[in-house]
Amino acid sequence: MLTRRTFLLGSAAAVALPLTSLRAANANSRLQVAFIGTGNQGMGLLKRFLQWDLGDVVSVCDVNRGSYGYKADDHFYGREPARDLVVAKTSRRRAGSGTASACRATADFREVLDDDRVDAVVIVLPDHWHTPASELAAAAGKHIYCEKPLTLTLAEGPRLAAAVESSGVTFQVGSHERSRPISRWVCESVREGLLGAVSAAETVVGFNNKVGPGPGWQPQPVPETFDYDTWLGPAPQRPYHSDRCLYRFRFHYDYSGGQVTNFGAHSLDMAQWGLGRDGETAHEVSCSRATFLPEGSLFNTALETDFRLSYADGVAMTCTSSEPKVQVRFVGERGTITTGYGGTTASDESLLREAPPHKTAKDEPDAHALHLQNFVQAVAGEAALHAPLPTGSAAADLCHLANVAIRRFPEHGEQPLRFDAESRTFVDTPDADELRDRTPREGWWTSS
Repeated sequence: MLTRRTFLLGSAAAVALPLTSLRAANANSRLQVAFIGTGNQGMGLLKRFLQWDLGDVVSVCDVNRGSYGYKADDHFYGREPARDLVVAKTSRRRAGSGTASACRATADFREVLDDDRVDAVVIVLPDHWHTPASELAAAAGKHIYCEKPLTLTLAEGPRLAAAVESSGVTFQVGSHERSRPISRWVCESVREGLLGAVSAAETVVGFNNKVGPGPGWQPQPVPETFDYDTWLGPAPQRPYHSDRCLYRFRFHYDYSGGQVTNFGAHSLDMAQWGLGRDGETAHEVSCSRATFLPEGSLFNTALETDFRLSYADGVAMTCTSSEPKVQVRFVGERGTITTGYGGTTASDESLLREAPPHKTAKDEPDAHALHLQNFVQAVAGEAALHAPLPTGSAAADLCHLANVAIRRFPEHGEQPLRFDAESRTFVDTPDADELRDRTPREGWWTSS
């Protein structure tokens, strides 16, 4: 196992620091970071990391050399655009000091893990690669920031937790709402009794924001710039289509859980946080609505859904597909508080008198950058992690429980599923248990 470097950072006690405040006295004391996955989300995080000058980016990795086809038509992402961005942003400082490491671009993240310059990795891969890449990174002794949802299946959480615990590395889940000031205030205040006893949390997941081909779609040739076989990795072998990969991976159960895991990893996490249930999982799940595209369509995750997750004491959270301006609404003895991308409101404005500015998202500091900053501070021993592995794993579990109920809905309707948290199995429902894990593609590494 590689020895973890020790390094010093500038003063980082405040929640939001000036862009220069994390600069260390010399380059050797700066965190050396690699970005694994430089698509839509990865490039966004990379730009923030560079803007806030949180360390040195010494390596970028992606199976795509560079192409359009991400969330927006004009987004050109991949490993070479990422490397060029790093070079452009850091060349002036490198020229002045002559000490910063050059940025390497590679298609194979195992090369990143073998690089003894790398202290930490930011993993921004499709969901089906989160656990395998994180386990390998932990075994290599790298500190890890891994995007949400942390896992692909219910079975992956305990395996990943064991791997990270044995390695001793710092692990931050990319649940950036945990670093958004207003989200922190709402969830922690509700948890501490602002609303009195809380009986329920109402959450939202967004509608699908991309449209894929319907039945009869045809495979496409794999672009020369794209290593499709490695992109699939442990996922099943499927014919290539551009709407299977890049940003659109999230609409395929082979690689993700649809908008339930995309948005739910935030909204359900916030609900669990405010309810004071961090690290717990639900006792029962039921689905009352689930719509899908026609059979044979390329996308196969749910289009819209309503579901309910209940704890053993009867406290519940509900979730519905809607425009995601609202993320969570807490219902308590003294009223309600609602927070999300559309702002924060309460049934009585006096409940918000101690809240930070919250009228619109534009008024707030960049939560993604704050979350990366918190990770860097935690690695340095100067802060507690805002989203450690147990909380991120538990939030992902809620999403996976919901998706099991959603996928069974067409045949079984609203039949509740009971989940045993100790054995991590569904009670008397073998067909639900079959959805707890995935069989990896032969020849590809998977967790033991």
